[in-house]
Amino acid sequence: MTQDIQFQIECLAAELAEMLTVEYGWDIHRSLDELYSSTTFAKLNDPECGLYYQGAVYIFQFLKSEIETGKVA
Repeated sequence: MTQDIQFQIECLAAELAEMLTVEYGWDIHRSLDELYSSTTFAKLNDPECGLYYQGAVYIFQFLKSEIETGKVA
């Protein structure tokens, strides 16, 4: 994975964690735990998947669905 891709993923992770704190009222530690343990984050971390090209709002919909239903949409 290139440094550019890793940087994009890290920026998206920060945005997604913040979105989780707002949406669910969790503290940042819980938000990061939920994010990093999710299938959505595993896909985000896979350069072959290309999810890192998408915006945080788009990715958040997958993450929210996974959290609420236990399945990735």
